[in-house]
Amino acid sequence: MQLSVEISLYPLQDNYLSIIKWFIGRLDQYPDIQRITNGMSTQIGGDYDTVMALLATEMKASHENWGRGVFVCKFIPGGVNLDHSE
Repeated sequence: MQLSVEISLYPLQDNYLSIIKWFIGRLDQYPDIQRITNGMSTQIGGDYDTVMALLATEMKASHENWGRGVFVCKFIPGGVNLDHSE
């Protein structure tokens, strides 16, 4: 089963842009997922279990490295075409 997730990260620190870029870079270490980022969020897609496992790992790493931060996520089971635009 496929899963798409829209993620917004709000680090509770002044250097928030570097933390967001760090997180996106971590997502890029997973060759089996698709990632698209725009000015408001990052969307990832792939196998349900793979996506959920990487989110658990990378969200935990973010909190361990940077402390408090807020993740806002939308989960779409079955996935969506991340390349679609109108």
